Amino acid sequence: MKRHVGQADRWVHDHRFGAVDEHAERMARWVVIVTACMMAVEIAAGWLSGSMALLADGWHMGTHMLALGISVFAYRFARRHRDNPAFTFGTGKVGSLAAFTSAIILGIVALGMAGESVSRLITPVEVHFGQAFTVACIGLAVNLLCAGLLHSPGHGHGNHNHDHNLRAAFIHVVADALTSVLAMIALLGVRFWGLVWMDPAIGLLGAAMIAIWALGLLKETGRTLLDAGVEPGTLSRIRERLESDADNCVSDLHVWRLGGEDLGLAVCIVTHDPRPAAHYRELLSSFSQVRHSTIEVVRCEEKHTGSEDEGIGERR
Repeated sequence: MKRHVGQADRWVHDHRFGAVDEHAERMARWVVIVTACMMAVEIAAGWLSGSMALLADGWHMGTHMLALGISVFAYRFARRHRDNPAFTFGTGKVGSLAAFTSAIILGIVALGMAGESVSRLITPVEVHFGQAFTVACIGLAVNLLCAGLLHSPGHGHGNHNHDHNLRAAFIHVVADALTSVLAMIALLGVRFWGLVWMDPAIGLLGAAMIAIWALGLLKETGRTLLDAGVEPGTLSRIRERLESDADNCVSDLHVWRLGGEDLGLAVCIVTHDPRPAAHYRELLSSFSQVRHSTIEVVRCEEKHTGSEDEGIGERR
């Protein structure tokens, strides 16, 4: 067997699926730094001035800093361990796992906002317009800056759709910006029209929107983590392409997401005229997302003999 080792070397390949976007990692790190600085300033100012509004917003930014910190950790972990053989299909799903965790944190933030809003509807609290409006304006400016960093050149819409980690960080920043905008609208309503109920009511609206975003992110990342994130249309096109050749019949097909846009594939093909696995891989060459494939080919006999020696398989 040792004499075949050299010949087998050409079939060895890396498992860097769902490549780590180093630009996204740098931007996420800067967002964490900016958020941390803003949190520290607000908490210090709130403590020195005795303002609960400043303290509350400071700790609120702390929850987002935690979630964004998870994103940075995920990028770093995926990059450092992308060549670790212990991860069978690479570290492409680390970002999805981090995004799933961030979505849970978003849901907790939404529940906290909803609870506080209901409490203030029942027992109205006096709002200091000047102080609160200033905090909301500063918070909005910081979050717009962070959103710009995360959506800077080099990140098209496709990147946000497939990089769950980047998308989760972006949603956290946008959710915080939305909170600031809604707070400003509510404060203006209280200041000029005396609509005290408007502040908690808009708080409930913001909580509902954040909860919807969190639920969407949970569903998307959950499907990827459970190997169910591939569209049915992709499966159908792969099956049709393989069965368009000769008398091939796809008896078993599994396609799953490895990370980002990269897909893994395992297929069993039954045919009267078995060909080398490379032939079937060539049939799938138009599916550039398929980065790792395991192909089994079984000769179709008029009468099944039960022999297991008739199959030829190969993996890439």
